[in-house]
Amino acid sequence: MKVHGKAMRSVWAEPDGSVGIIDQTRLPHAFVTLRLSTLDAAAHAIRSMQVRGAPLIGAVAAYGVCLALREDASDPALEHACTLLQATRPTAVNLAWALEGIRQALRPLAPSERPAAAWKHAALLCDEDVAINRAIGGHGLALIREAWARKGREGRVNVLTHCNAGWLATVDWGTALAPLYLAHDEGLPLHVWVDETRPRNQGASLTAWELGQHGVPHTVISDNVGGHLMQHGQVDLCIVGTDRTTARGDVANKIGTYLKALAAKDNGVPFYVALPSPTIDWTLGDGVRDIPIEQRDGREVTDVSGRLSSGEVATVRITPEGSPVANYGFDVTPARLVTALVTERGVCPASEEGLLTLFPERRPARGTGT
Repeated sequence: MKVHGKAMRSVWAEPDGSVGIIDQTRLPHAFVTLRLSTLDAAAHAIRSMQVRGAPLIGAVAAYGVCLALREDASDPALEHACTLLQATRPTAVNLAWALEGIRQALRPLAPSERPAAAWKHAALLCDEDVAINRAIGGHGLALIREAWARKGREGRVNVLTHCNAGWLATVDWGTALAPLYLAHDEGLPLHVWVDETRPRNQGASLTAWELGQHGVPHTVISDNVGGHLMQHGQVDLCIVGTDRTTARGDVANKIGTYLKALAAKDNGVPFYVALPSPTIDWTLGDGVRDIPIEQRDGREVTDVSGRLSSGEVATVRITPEGSPVANYGFDVTPARLVTALVTERGVCPASEEGLLTLFPERRPARGTGT
């Protein structure tokens, strides 16, 4: 995608052996890039949400292992790096997937061979993420075309999205936003309703920023407006991302997604979830019961940051001193509320059988009997 007309990714390897990232905590008021040079810096970037979004977390974690092995490529050092990075974010399954992949690739190698192999593995992981997201975009584009056809190819297609599932959440293209970029580039009359997504406002700050950079028409709304818009026929479809999806099609995404799915169901609005296959946790069935939900720093709720009329960026408190705070980062949308899942292999029902139709290699082998 592009920033100020220049194509770039959200993470990249620098010639000096460091790793470049966009500091997402500074958006939308300042575009700042950082260089990560150590394992601790990579872990901090994930933990502090300088980088966020399940696919991007996995990519940065892989590069974090690369940075660790520059200092020490022994077995204990490899395990320490993976353990430290795994502890940074519990909900996004891509993190564990990426770390297990690079661990398995490096374990059989001699320590002297590991650093170069790690960089190669991380770069390949990033390229694969881009290809996966581009494929998701193609399959999702067909859904937007269908919505346009249902409207008699008149007016515009109004899409509601929640939080940020664009290229800032991945290496490039994004998941839920990839179809929107392709639709816009194709010339479809598209308009996006962007939920602000309190408490971190990642819809208002990140989704709106990247849609604006690409020239996609959009309107920022507060979290609670979506149901009203659906009641009045101003939403043709919803499409969101996911940090973890169970084998049965339950979806963990930014807090508030469940409420949007309920409103969509009540108003007959299609509700789609775009997911790359690494976000599928094939070991879990019941998402409401089994997916761990992060509880984050209460200051995300009590404080809000913004740019003053002077141009200064400031943080202010919006709650009374001493009021207790609960800050759940995600919720789980049951599969019954999801119209369909959009993956790199195609679109399927949000069910175990639907997913297995697209990923038959995950189907349990039949016993041979005796």
